[in-house]
Amino acid sequence: MKKLALVAVAVSLVFGSAANAKVSEAEAAKLGTELTPLGGEKAGNTDGSIPAWNGGITSAPSGYKVGDHHPDPFADDKPLFVITAQNMAEHAEFLSEGQKKLFEIYPDTYNMPVYQTRRTASNPQSVYDATKTNATKAELVEGGNGIKNAAIGVPFPIPQNGLEAIWNHLLRYRGENIRRFGGQAAPTANGAYNVIGFDELLKVNYSEPNTTPEKLFEENILFRFKQKVTTPARLAGTALLVHETMDQIREPRQAWTYNTGQRRVRRAPNIAYDAPGTAADGLRTTDDFDMFNGAPNRYDWTLKGKQEMYVAYNSYKIHSDSLKYKDILKPGHVEPSLTRYEKHRVWVVEANVKPEFRHIYKKRVFFLDEDSWQIQVADMYDNRGELYRVNVAHGMNYYEVPTHWTTLEVNHDLNSRRYLALGLDNEEKTYDFDIELNNSQFTPQALRREGRR
Repeated sequence: MKKLALVAVAVSLVFGSAANAKVSEAEAAKLGTELTPLGGEKAGNTDGSIPAWNGGITSAPSGYKVGDHHPDPFADDKPLFVITAQNMAEHAEFLSEGQKKLFEIYPDTYNMPVYQTRRTASNPQSVYDATKTNATKAELVEGGNGIKNAAIGVPFPIPQNGLEAIWNHLLRYRGENIRRFGGQAAPTANGAYNVIGFDELLKVNYSEPNTTPEKLFEENILFRFKQKVTTPARLAGTALLVHETMDQIREPRQAWTYNTGQRRVRRAPNIAYDAPGTAADGLRTTDDFDMFNGAPNRYDWTLKGKQEMYVAYNSYKIHSDSLKYKDILKPGHVEPSLTRYEKHRVWVVEANVKPEFRHIYKKRVFFLDEDSWQIQVADMYDNRGELYRVNVAHGMNYYEVPTHWTTLEVNHDLNSRRYLALGLDNEEKTYDFDIELNNSQFTPQALRREGRR
């Protein structure tokens, strides 16, 4: 693969060389002109396969009402071509090593339908305004394990190092208050599966319209997250609560769990890093959730540059409520005909475990969408340096917000030849961005009440 095929960083920047990098007013002035408001390149590429960004989706299709599963604005599009194991070599420069491995493992069934690229990512104007302010003020705290002088928008739209880029993913705009139903499934090699149902609440303090960097610094909370298992019956009521901190040097992530058997809430300091994910059959780590979450302190982060890449985008087809889970979940991988891949520019960030730490992933390579800062693909390597897992985000624009976010995350374990599909909601209500939440719903006492219902 032609690494950094589009834009190369002259010298790979590792945190430490640009610890408190802030861009000048002149650089920030490019946001909204030659750069998108979030820092992507506004222009298309030279051969026209990636068009210019013209604002993304800014209104819902006719007939849509809040609460509907989102109709596909591009339902009439047909694939330009389909990448298979047989022709994969022709497209290898636009694929990650993990993506290429999936063709090798599933040569007869795995494929990638590639469609016209549509740069649909968008955010509210208030997020764009805040991003421009953040560009000249935001800083990483000591060790990069937190930020300061930023609120609401992307903190580092013109990143100077890998840590700044990964913080952009962590703090990308997804609304302020969100409720998600649905769940996950981990099909066996022959395709058998059980669905684990979730009821999740997310209150993003960082994105609240009236918040300020000073208020965030004082409270030191980026977001509050609560997850309750709803099915199957043997797990129902098990619950998790997380308070994610803004400055993790001052105070690390706070987490609690409720166990239905013990009927008590316990502090859970190990809900982080490579601890197993909730009811995930050992197929993901805690920090795999949302493609990457949590403290970045166990890794050295390198910003490698940009490249063009085929990523799952505008994934409205696989989001449809006309589908049943059995239509999506197939042996080895999700049903390829329901996926949509497009060529987009992505930032490439490599993370290598520091000598003083351990993690089951010795190296991770993340590919971040330039228009939204959503991680689209993550390749993970084990302690032998071998490809271990590849995670794929199927994203789309939730146009009632608006925001580009995942409708489905698929975590492939290359050794067991199994995968975890996380975010299944085709048979449930879709995301609710209008719910009103308050901090009292995110306390250990509230977790205990939730678990007993």
